[in-house]
Amino acid sequence: MTKTIWRGVMPAITTPWTLSGEVDHAFVRRHVAWLTDHGCTGIITPGSLGEGATLTLDEKDALWRSCVEGVAGRVPVVAAIAAAGTREAVRTAQAAHAAGCRGLMVLPPYVYKGSWHETAAHMGAVVNATDLPCMLYNNPAAYGVDLLPEQVLDIASRHTNIGAVKESCGDARRVTGLRALLPAGVAVLVGLDDMLVEGVRAGAQGWVAGLANALPRESVRLFDLAASGERAACDALYAWFLPLLRMDTTYDFVQRIKQVQAAVGMVGEGGDSVRAPRMQPTGEALLAQRAEIDAIMRSRPAGV
Repeated sequence: MTKTIWRGVMPAITTPWTLSGEVDHAFVRRHVAWLTDHGCTGIITPGSLGEGATLTLDEKDALWRSCVEGVAGRVPVVAAIAAAGTREAVRTAQAAHAAGCRGLMVLPPYVYKGSWHETAAHMGAVVNATDLPCMLYNNPAAYGVDLLPEQVLDIASRHTNIGAVKESCGDARRVTGLRALLPAGVAVLVGLDDMLVEGVRAGAQGWVAGLANALPRESVRLFDLAASGERAACDALYAWFLPLLRMDTTYDFVQRIKQVQAAVGMVGEGGDSVRAPRMQPTGEALLAQRAEIDAIMRSRPAGV
């Protein structure tokens, strides 16, 4: 087992749909190969951006297998493990392992927001379900549980296959706090697109990225510039990219990121469709969103 998969730009991919509303596996395979070709270091699915809550376990299993086929061993496929019950989460982790995933992103339990003792027990059971390297996921705004640095250290010290934490609280000071406490073998990854540069400058070693689904070249370049300390070039690219990166933090981030994918022609049979209860906007709202994206893309930097 290795912990070194937690590095670089790892897109949390969107889930594409066919016209009949099923997973578009042909596009999944093409998409993950394209992301890998452009320098992404791993594929994570199906998280909230992947509409994971709408997928059955059978659909997740098939999705993981398509991703594994698409990357052809070049980068790891990481399964997002989210469930309301611990038994279901353990079963999902084991299915991901059997499907060929090489890592797990472990979320707190859905719905029930219990004590730290309960949360740690749930996440620990998922981590122990396989021998795969694991990344804990902290997103208090989305999941109602805030994993403090001391708690991340606590659970990581008891489970040797925890190699990273995805931090999405929105405060770059949290990255600093995590880096001050965690051993070098536990990486910190930025989980919000619009704090990538701040997070890397605070010590983050990777990025679980959303807009990389549409713009992997720019995403990898931005991460590399931030990590290498090339401040002027980094800030210039970040200034262009930020209006799009902020779409990762809206309630309708799935719809908006898929619209950006459509703008660059990287969608499958179902276009930028989403699965209910999500819906794409219509009428003037849709036209306004598309106009905003088109205006940004017209000033897309050349030669990135």
